[in-house]
Amino acid sequence: MGRKKRKTQAELIQEVSDKELVLNVIASQLIFLFLAVIATFYLFSWEEIVALFQFNWLEIFIYGLIPGTIVVFIDLILIRFVPKRHWDDGGVNEKIFRSLSAWQIFLLAIVIGVSEEFLFRGVIHTEFGYIVASTIFALVHVRYLSKPVLLVSVILLSFLIGYMYEITGNLLVPIAAHIWIDFLLGLYYRYRMR
Repeated sequence: MGRKKRKTQAELIQEVSDKELVLNVIASQLIFLFLAVIATFYLFSWEEIVALFQFNWLEIFIYGLIPGTIVVFIDLILIRFVPKRHWDDGGVNEKIFRSLSAWQIFLLAIVIGVSEEFLFRGVIHTEFGYIVASTIFALVHVRYLSKPVLLVSVILLSFLIGYMYEITGNLLVPIAAHIWIDFLLGLYYRYRMR
C-alpha cells in the first residue's frame, strides 16, 4: 500500500473558503496581539510601554511610509519580471484579498501591522534585540520557506522593518510601514484579480 501524497499548500488553500482564510488570518493575529499584550505587561513598566509609541508624524513618514512605498515598488517589479513559480505563495495572498473591499483590506492591514509589530518589535526586539526579532519574524512566515525569492524578500523586509525601529525607537514607524505595505499590496492583489 502506497502512502498518500501530501497536498500542496495551493491545494489546501483551494479547499478553504475566502472567508475562512481571512478569519484564520485574523485569529492568528489576535493570538500575536494577546501574546504581545501579556508579555508587555510582564516585561515592561508603564513608562517603558508609553515610550514605545511616539506620535512623530514626520518620522513615521520618512522612516516608515517612504521605505514602505519603496518595498511595494520592489515587490511589484518582482511580480512583473520574476516567473510566478518563484514568488507565488500558493495563492494565499490572492485568496485573502480578492473578496475584500478596499476598506476591509485597510482594516485587515491594521490588524496585521499592529499585532505583528507590537509582538516582534515592541516586545521581542525591545527585549532580545534586532537580530533575534527579525529572524523570528522571518521564520513565522513559514509559507515562504519553500520559495527562495519570497524567503529572501521576507528576510530582507524583516531586517528593514527592524532597522526602522532600531534607528527611531518608535514603534509607530514599523507599524505604519507594515500597515502601508500590506494595504498597498492587498489592493494590488484585490484589483489584479478582477
